[in-house]
Amino acid sequence: MKKLKLAIAAAAAGVAGSAMAAGTGPDFTALTGAVSMDSTTTAVLAVAAMVITVVLAVSGAKVIIRMVKGI
Repeated sequence: MKKLKLAIAAAAAGVAGSAMAAGTGPDFTALTGAVSMDSTTTAVLAVAAMVITVVLAVSGAKVIIRMVKGI
């Protein structure tokens, strides 16, 4: 079993090494050209803003509860 894992690892390293030996990696422009990064960035920032809003609301509620308990 150990020899099989070693053989698979060696084969994978050989394939990866030969692909990068030419000095150029694989060309993914056909896949990445269809993705609009503007809308993706907007969506990621919107989700981050929602998460930050929830975290701030929880933190504020904890501060208020501590103040009320202190009275």
